[in-house]
Formats: sequence, structure tokens, C-alpha cells
Amino acid sequence: MSDGFATADLYDEHGDALQSCAVQWRRYGGRPRFSGPVSTVRCHRDNAIVKAALAEPGAGRVLVVDGGGSLESALVGDLIAGSAVANGWAGVVVHGAVRDTVALAGLDLGVLALGSNPRKSAKDGVGERDVPVTFGGVEFVPGATLWADEDGVLVTRP
Repeated sequence: MSDGFATADLYDEHGDALQSCAVQWRRYGGRPRFSGPVSTVRCHRDNAIVKAALAEPGAGRVLVVDGGGSLESALVGDLIAGSAVANGWAGVVVHGAVRDTVALAGLDLGVLALGSNPRKSAKDGVGERDVPVTFGGVEFVPGATLWADEDGVLVTRP
């Protein structure tokens, strides 16, 4: 998908056909605008499934990680984000924390998160993949289209 869009213009054109996420994101990646089909992970303080997902071919997709809003440990860091870049992911949206923020800024990847924490997460593989997740008033369904820019995040309705 092209980075030549503005979420405000998309919303003006499509209105309530799009969901607008109410979360006030912090930007960490080197790509300020990104879009693509949604893939999801639901996990809490355990990033093994996130790591596995981003190690697969991304084909321009966006991984939406529902970490329950926890800022207690990071679900994405520089190594996992580097894997995402190498595998062709467009971006990662983390409803939780990231780490290695200086390194993330240098990667050609969209990275949105609630905040940062240097603490690493567990690696037990607890969580779910490609299930609908909901936060910020939006239901993120695998296969939906997500657009993110400096104004926020829009997603097609299920």
C-alpha cells in the first residue's frame, strides 16, 4: 500500500465506513505513515507470539498487538522490529510498551505504542494469533485494512 494518504482525508471521504481509534499513540518507528492488511496478536507481558509472527513474511501487513495496555514490559524491541523490516511488514501497532526506542526510530517500519519500558517480556508463548482484538473503540479484525499517520489510526469495519 502507498504512503501517499492522509487519515483525515480518508475519513472525510469514507466517514463511518471507517473506525477511528481513540488511543493517543506515541510514534517510535522510522516510518511515520503506514498502511496494510491487519494481522493480530493478543498477549500479556509475553512476546513469543509477536516474535514468531514478525519472523514470517509480512507482505506489507500491519501487526496489531493487544497487550492489554500494559506498560510493565516491552512487547517489541529492536531485534523483533528488525525482523519485521527484513520480512516485509509495514508496521506494528502495540497496545502496550516497546523498548530500544532510539534503534526503532532508525528502522523503516511504522511503530506505534502506548509507551516504552526497558524490561523485556516473558517468552512462554502465551497468547492468541489472528483473532479479533478491541481497544480504543475499534475492533481490529484480521484482513481489515489499517491506515496510520501523524493524525491517528483508521481501520475498515468488520
